[in-house]
Amino acid sequence: MLKLSVEDIIEKIKQQQTFEAVSDDYSFTLKIEDYSPYICGAVHDGHQFRSSLWNNCLHTEYERWYEEDPCTKQMVQSHPIVIAGLDSRFEYDLNRAPDSAIYTDAWGKQLWKSPLAEDEKNRSLQKHYNFYKVVQALVETIETKFGVALVYDMHSYNWKRWDREVPTWNLGTVNIDNGRFGKTTQSWSGTLGKMNLPNGIKSSSDINNTFQGNGYFLKYISQNFDNTLVLATEIAKVYCDEEAYVIYPDVVHSVEAHLKEMIPTFAHSFYKEFQ
Repeated sequence: MLKLSVEDIIEKIKQQQTFEAVSDDYSFTLKIEDYSPYICGAVHDGHQFRSSLWNNCLHTEYERWYEEDPCTKQMVQSHPIVIAGLDSRFEYDLNRAPDSAIYTDAWGKQLWKSPLAEDEKNRSLQKHYNFYKVVQALVETIETKFGVALVYDMHSYNWKRWDREVPTWNLGTVNIDNGRFGKTTQSWSGTLGKMNLPNGIKSSSDINNTFQGNGYFLKYISQNFDNTLVLATEIAKVYCDEEAYVIYPDVVHSVEAHLKEMIPTFAHSFYKEFQ
């Protein structure tokens, strides 16, 4: 894996070079093995939290992990284009607009002992800005090359905090063109619902059940690219014990193996229909 500046990453994308790199500030990774008509993203996979913030943070490492989306990059790592965040959403949230990307409180609890200094905020917001410069170049290149593009926006959520039955998979669709892509999202939801998971884990899928797809990653791409569909795809954290801080590698591997087949097959059908 290379360490590259954002400018070098963008230049390689524009030249349609294949590469795997980490940004020179170590805030995100990008792998391009082939220029395919689909992209996998895992913006909340990151857990890094820079040391200058530690003493000022009121949330524990576990509390941060609990609200992150661990293993979502691993679930899609076999695909040709994967972009993923490395930093915790508690430093800055890539799925929020810049003006709300730095939390003051998180899930009902104050985050900082004292307000962050401006230089700390600016350091984080620069990383947010750089990530979206690369997203812009990446989606533009794919959409231009293929006429359309499909983005799998991978997330997870804490199902045990809900006081009702919730689906294994949730698709958020309120901010996409449902007149054009509604049947496509229904089809993707149906595909996910057929996943056979180990350990007797039920696999079900629904649309706008727990989350509606209000994330900035989806909104940014949808608002800037007319022919790109973002599938905000969330898995309940059945692949871990979210309360005991334990990952189930066998379940993660199973999800990855299923998605290795499902994602490209579905993307091929999307491309044939909408190109």
